[in-house]
Formats: sequence, structure tokens, C-alpha cells
Amino acid sequence: MAHLLGTQSLHVALPDRVLLADVTLGIDAGDRIGVVGRNGDGKSTLLRLLARQQEPDDGRVTVRGGVRVGVLAQQDVATPGASVRERVVGDRPEHEWASDPRIRDVLSGLLEGISLEARLDSLSGGQLRRVHLAELLVGDWDVLLLDEPTNHLDVEGIAWLAEHLRRRWSPKDGGMVVITHDRWFLDAVCTRMWEVHDGIVEPFEGGYAAYVLQRVERDRQAAAIESKRQNLMRKELAWLRRGAPARTSKPKFRIDAANELIAGEPPVRDTVELTQLATSRLGRDVIDILDVDAGYGEHVVLRDVTLHIGPADRIGVLGPNGAGKSTLLALVTGELEPLAGRVKRGKTVTVRQVSQQLEGLAEHRTERVSDLVGKFRSTFQAGKETVTPGQLLERLGFTAAHQKVRVGELSGGQQRRLDLLLTLLGEPNVLVLDEPTNDMDTDMLAAMEDLLDTWPGPLIVVSHDRYLLERVTDLQYAVMDGEVRHLPGGVEEYLARRRQAEQQQSAPSSSAAAPASGAATGTPSGAELRAMQKEVSAIERRLQKLSGQIAGVHEQLAAHDQDDYVGLQELTEVLQRHEAEVEELEERWLELSEITG
Repeated sequence: MAHLLGTQSLHVALPDRVLLADVTLGIDAGDRIGVVGRNGDGKSTLLRLLARQQEPDDGRVTVRGGVRVGVLAQQDVATPGASVRERVVGDRPEHEWASDPRIRDVLSGLLEGISLEARLDSLSGGQLRRVHLAELLVGDWDVLLLDEPTNHLDVEGIAWLAEHLRRRWSPKDGGMVVITHDRWFLDAVCTRMWEVHDGIVEPFEGGYAAYVLQRVERDRQAAAIESKRQNLMRKELAWLRRGAPARTSKPKFRIDAANELIAGEPPVRDTVELTQLATSRLGRDVIDILDVDAGYGEHVVLRDVTLHIGPADRIGVLGPNGAGKSTLLALVTGELEPLAGRVKRGKTVTVRQVSQQLEGLAEHRTERVSDLVGKFRSTFQAGKETVTPGQLLERLGFTAAHQKVRVGELSGGQQRRLDLLLTLLGEPNVLVLDEPTNDMDTDMLAAMEDLLDTWPGPLIVVSHDRYLLERVTDLQYAVMDGEVRHLPGGVEEYLARRRQAEQQQSAPSSSAAAPASGAATGTPSGAELRAMQKEVSAIERRLQKLSGQIAGVHEQLAAHDQDDYVGLQELTEVLQRHEAEVEELEERWLELSEITG
């Protein structure tokens, strides 16, 4: 394939260390490259070098003649007085850009709800990010260099961007390098990976799932000091292989090798044990939201919400920005009283939330990390293990040197991890996480997920990170149109419902109008059928998971002390919840199967 862009012997040094040492690599036509690595190891520096926005201390970057390179930086600049229209399409006449299919696709995919006449300096950070991304994507580029393009995008926006990039060029044309912590996105668009670490850039074939496999193989041969890291990635690999088949369908992902690596690897969570621990701490009644209307003053945001949160429920919450996710969390935490209905709480319930704004750290910015953590408990129960706060800090990537740093001097990702740790040390028994993945690299996300796997209590997560939701939660709900709806089919069902809602809104209002599509005549369109087929696959995966959980509960019942009536009752209730969900899923599966054939 044609060479587009490359580097020769790049060297970049900081005052205290070498960031990149003798790095030589290339981008060929057809390459879709994802870049991963720890924060601070040089990912963004590498991208700036490739874009020729930064000069190396030594070496050079070469671009083939005529190759057009488009760059998306992390920072978005709002030019005072400039409008969205001026930023995205410039001074081109409307008939010219409005007739361009690519521009129309980008505007509908990224700028829906944003006026083209709006001033850039009046936009929120998320809106400005979308405008900046739209400005780039309407252009005609041979190579795209993208630094955190999924920041501020919701699940739908991320899915749209992945689809846009997949069909932007033919498979053998164009090149792309993307830095993102969104692991679902990496698997959806990338065919190669670069890991930046220890001054080098190490290549891997395939997307994120394939990278995890190859990295586990590499770590198995490494020195003993890498053993902790290896075990964490083995656990993540086990989840990837037991999850959606699409994750492991990338070229060169050697399924036999993966199966051999995870042979005997236990499930990422011991569901039965965690349920028993949670029930012993909380009892059977945790939080019941019953027929609740919620809002602020006369403005009603949510109507007729009923949600049961059990002692070991792990719930993921999806929804477009502004739909009411924060209002739902406020009901759960008790910060908001319902306008109608009631919220029933168990007597022992203590809820703590890790928020986007990191309010818990605001008053501790001048304290050293070790001193702050030392104010809390001396031990922490992580599943079956009893660990010290220092060990938890190490687990979350804090070296001995980091533990001596003042809180205000930590990076955004480090502050987010510290806030999570302090929340856990505060001994809540219900944990709420609001966009917990911001500012974290993929290694730290895996470490956080590993810690959450030992959490013995209800977990409610709001996130646009699809991978995280599927990884750490078992139940998903959508906040849409003022309602809270269960999603048996998970994220795929949510996206299908959102597409259906958009199609209904854009359908002709006149009932006399001729049907424009299969949806209008009662026959699903091709896109709707594909969405339904994906939902069927998601339901089948969930049913398979539930089958294993039900079998585990039956084993527990058989081995349990028959005189322990309380314990038997608790296990029976877990079993009944699983069986009720199976029944609901099977009904939905039959309904979809009749349509899709």
C-alpha cells in the first residue's frame, strides 16, 4: 500500500526523562491506527510531531508529496465573534455546501441542536468540541490525526463518528491515527494499535481486543515485576473473550490462543459472593423509586419513574445530554425530593457519589496524597482481600512519589482516581459514578474496573463510555423523553430506540402523504432490521450470562445450610430476579425474531 506519512529516528527529551527515543514508524494507505499508553508517556506529543506542529529534538517527519493531513487537537479555541457557520463551512455559499452529502452528514451527525448562527464564544465546551470536529470532517483529507475525538460526545455521537470514519475512505485508501481512552471506539474503527511506553512506540495488529491478547502474551514473558499488570490484562481479556463476539472478530485475533490464555481464569466478578456480601450489609431493601415525578420548581424533568435498586444491582444509565440523568442520580442520592410519588430507602443505606466536578477534593488541594488518605480507615475490604489504603493507591497507579505530591498538583486522571478511592474509604454501601472515565488512560480504566469488580453493593454508573458500561454493569436503563426505561438489549437497544425516535420525528406529519420508507408501511427498513438483529445478539449474550448466574445460584442453594432460612430466602430472591429478567428477555427475543426472521 502507498506510504502516506512517517517518522525517522524521532527523539524528544524532557528535563527529567526521555519521552521518545529513536522512534521510526509509518502510516500507509488503509491504516486505521489507535494509540494507547499511560498519561504522560507521549501520546499527544507523538501526534503533534506527526502533524508537524512540534519539532523533535532529533529525527524528522516525512509526508509524501500532495498528501493532505487534517488534525484535531485536544484543545478547542472559540474565536470571539465568529459563528458556527463561519468555522465549519467558511464563506462558501449555502447552495454549494448544502448540496455536498458529506457536509450534510457531518452537520446532522454532530451539530443537531446547535444553530449555525450561534457565536462560538457562547457555546459550551461539549458544543465547541463538536463544532471543531465538524470543521475537520467536512474537509477532504488523506490522513486524519485525532486527539481524543470522543471527548464530550454521547453514546450516539460516538457511534456516528465510528460509522463515519469506517466509510469515509475505501479500505485501501486514507490513513488515520487516533488517541482515545474509549476502548469500544478503538475496536470499532482501528485495524492496528500503537502503544507508547518507556520512550518507544510498540505496534500491534488488530483493534483493542487484539492488542490486549498480544500484550498478555508479551507480559507473560516479561520479568516478575510485571506480574501485577499481566494479571489485570488477563482478567480484561477473559471478559473480552466471553463477551460480544464482535470484539474478537478483528483480523489476526487468534481465538485459540486467547482461549488457552484464559483457561481456568474465573469470571471477572463472583456474582453470588458479592450478592451475599451486599445483602448482609444492606438487607433486602435498598432504594425503591415509586411512581415518581421529579424536577425543579414547576419544570418537570422525569415523570412516573419506578426503579428498584437491589442489594447487588450494577446499573448503567444512558441518555442524551439534558435528558435527566443527573436528576435521576439526585433522586438516588437523596439530593432531590420528588414532586410526586416517593423514594423508599433501607434503614442502613449510605449513598456516595463520585461526580464529574470532583467536589470531594476541593477542600484538600494543598494536602499531600498520603496525608489525606491517612485520615481515613487503615484497612479496606476488597472482595475477599483486606488491603491498606496505600495498596489501593498502588492498584490505582499511584507510585510512592505520587503519594507525596499535593492533591492540587495531580493530573485530572489522578484526581479522579483519588476521588474514587476516598469515596470507597468513606464506607458507603451504595456507589454512584458520574462519567468516571474522564482523563483516564486505558491502563487506569482497567485498574479502576478491577477495583469495582470487588465492590459488594449497588453500583449506578452514568457514562458515555460504552465499553465501561458493558464491562462493569449488568443492567442498563435509558433516560429518554422524561421516562426511565429498562434496556434488556443494552446499549444496542438504546441506540436502536434513539434511531427510531429520530425517524418518527422526521417522518411526514400528514397522514395522507405517501409512505416514504418501509417503516411507514409497517415493514422495517434495512437499517432498522440491522439494529434489531444486533439487539437479538445482545439479548442472546445476556441470556447466556444469566444462565451461568442462575446455575451458580442453584449450586449455592444445594450447598447451603438448609437450616439457614434467611440465607436461603436471600438466594431464592436473587434466583427469582434472574428468572424474571430471563422471562422478559425471552419475550423480547421472540418479538424481534418474528420480525427479523
